[in-house]
Order: sequence, then C-alpha cells, then structure tokens
Amino acid sequence: MPDVFADLVGQDDAVDTLRRAAASAAAVLRHAAAVHAAATAGPVDDDLDALAAEAEAEDAGNPVDPGAGMTHAWIFTGPPGSGRSVAARAFAAALQCVRGTGCGECPGCHTTLAGTHADVRLVVPEGLSIGVGEMRALVLRAASTPSGGRWQVVIIEDADRLTEAAGNALLKAVEEPPPRTVFLLCAPSTHPDDISVTIRSRCRVVPLRQPSAAAVAEVLARRDGVAPDVAAWAAAAAQGHVGRARRLARDPEARQRRDAVLAVPRRLTGVGAAFDAASALIEAAEAEAAASVAEIDEAERAALQTALGAGGTGRGAAGAMRGAAGQLKDLEKRQKSRATRAQRDALDRALVDLAGFYRDAVTAALGAPVSPVHADTAALAEAGARKWHAEGALRRLEAVLECRAAIEANVKPRIAVEAMMLALWKG
Repeated sequence: MPDVFADLVGQDDAVDTLRRAAASAAAVLRHAAAVHAAATAGPVDDDLDALAAEAEAEDAGNPVDPGAGMTHAWIFTGPPGSGRSVAARAFAAALQCVRGTGCGECPGCHTTLAGTHADVRLVVPEGLSIGVGEMRALVLRAASTPSGGRWQVVIIEDADRLTEAAGNALLKAVEEPPPRTVFLLCAPSTHPDDISVTIRSRCRVVPLRQPSAAAVAEVLARRDGVAPDVAAWAAAAAQGHVGRARRLARDPEARQRRDAVLAVPRRLTGVGAAFDAASALIEAAEAEAAASVAEIDEAERAALQTALGAGGTGRGAAGAMRGAAGQLKDLEKRQKSRATRAQRDALDRALVDLAGFYRDAVTAALGAPVSPVHADTAALAEAGARKWHAEGALRRLEAVLECRAAIEANVKPRIAVEAMMLALWKG
C-alpha cells in the first residue's frame, strides 16, 4: 500500500517539508514520553512506548531534534486542484502514524484517511461561509486531550470562507493552542482577502503549485485505471486540477457539460444569442447543483423529521412536530446556502473551461509553442485567433476572468454571466 502522500501530485517540496515536520512531531512525543517516565519512575504509555521503539529504530542514523520543524498551526495554499485538502489530510495521517511519518498501513493512517479517526476533525463548508457558532464548537472540542495519546488535529477546508467572527474565534485558539492540538487550514493564498493577517502570522505556510498535466495523467492511469490516452486528454482539459480531471475521465455527463460550454463561442452571433447563451449556462449550473444536493437534502430532512417525532402516534407527537418549525426552517436555510454554493461551483467549472478555450486562441494568435488546453477544439480556437487577432482573444479571456471575479465578489451570477456574454460577442 502506498504511503499517505502518494496522492499529492507534483508536490515534492511540500511532501519533504511535511515528512520532516511529522518526524519532528514524533520526536516531540518520544521526548514527552521519556520525560513522563523519568518524572514518574514508571512505565511509559503503551502507545507512546510502541511509537518510541519503532520510530527510534527508523531514525537511529538520523536523530530528529524534538520540535524542530513542527508547529501547531499550518496553512496550505495553492490554486484550485493543487491538492490543498489532500495535503492537509495526508499530513494529519502522518501525525497520527504509529510507524513513522505516514506509512499508509497502520490504524492511525488508515482511519485518518478514511475520515473515522477520533482525534481528527474535518470542517468542509457546505454553504457560502463558516459561521462563528460552528467554529466555537470546533475549538471547544479541539481543546480536549487526544484519545490516542498523540495529536488532536483540526482540518479546515476553504478557510477563506470563515466569517470575521469565526476567524476571531479561531484566532484565540491559534494564539493559545492546547499542547497536543494542531490546526491545518486550507486557503487559496495568504492574501488578507483569503486569510486574516493575524492568523497568517501564527501559522507556517506550505505553498502548493499547480501540478503538470503529465503528473495528473500518470496518477489517473496508475490509481484510477484510466486509459493513458484518456488520462492525458482529461489532465490537459482540467488544467492541472486533479479532481476535475478524474471527473472528465470517468463521468460522461461531465464531458457533455464541457462540450456544451465549449460550443458557446460559436453561438454568439448577436445580442439575443448572447442572452440565450447566458441563460443556458446558468440553467445548466442550476440543474447540476440541484442534482448534486437533492439526495443529501432529502436524507437530512427525513432524519430531522424522524428525530422530531414525525409519524409518531403518541400523545406528544403532534405537539412536538408543531414546535419543530424553527428547526426545519434552519435546516432549509442551510440547504439553500449549500445549493447556492454548489451552483456557483458548477458555474465556475464552466467558466474555467471557457477561459481555457480563449487561452488557446491567444496562444494560437501569438504562435506560442505550447500545447492547447482543449485539444478537441484547437481548430475552432485557431479560427477564432485568425478572426480576433491576439488583442481580441485576450479581451475575451479577460471578460471570462472578470466574470469569475465578479461572482466571487457576490455579484448575482445571471448579471455577471450576461455581461460576460455581451463582452464576448462585442470583443
């Protein structure tokens, strides 16, 4: 079985940093076990004793200074698809590894990667933001002593979605962390718009880069069994985004949605066509989002109604359901926020594909010696380059990128997409 960092594609420098930190973390535990044994003149805890014996044998020729390279708070940055959350989970597994620095086989590694480890808490925002209530509850639980005697690990995906109040709640924990708690934050960058300056100043940053198409294709072929030619095409079309590449390689509906997006440039023949294309793009994103959350929404609603006594025939069942309106309303609010996030994510994927097309047109107009992102529409991009020239293709690419930025700034998607389509038509 490969080690825990095997799925972190094209990030050799980051993996080296995390391995050294995990070795330092293991040294901290060994040192603490030795101090405890000396102070009590008694046996060391079984878990720490086993850790010490195995890790010391592994590090005999390369002793690690306790605490060197290890800290209590980390930020993983990088573009979408670079593997921020993969790196955080792998590092959490390495910290919980009882055989060294992430063997991938021991119970600590296995349960962490499976999401069932009792001392690893994962926050994945389903809505547009992470609220202060959720963060306070998480910080309170993270202050407890690790049940396995190792580390209490908190992973926050999309930490850039923390509200100001939630960020302040997290800051207090990061400023005065419990001795065995580690915070792992994932964000696009360390810009103040993504993560507060005060939190950034108390964390160690692990920058990740966009993996090469060749590295992504190799992983798809090796791990997912995708045919090499399909893997190479999907990796190029996904522009280094591992998750998107896997989806394109394995999901026919994802390929159909991509084909519909790449047909947009041919449809922009007038003002009316531009508005029709905008509506089609928005409606496709809404349909994709609705399909992705429908099953989860139904299960959540059914579970809550059952917990509140739905279907009961006892004396208090009807009264309990009448008093449940507030809880059902809160659930609907969370589900609406999740649906909005899913719609924006689906729309963003479409915009990334469209930006790739106009990028191909720019490179074709300039005669740049680079491979196209969308090999199957390269001829169309070259035709556009001859018609628009480099300046026109670049203006269209900028229009797509401005649309992405506007939606991220909470401009209504339909307004932003309609403005983009008009800009693409006018050039």
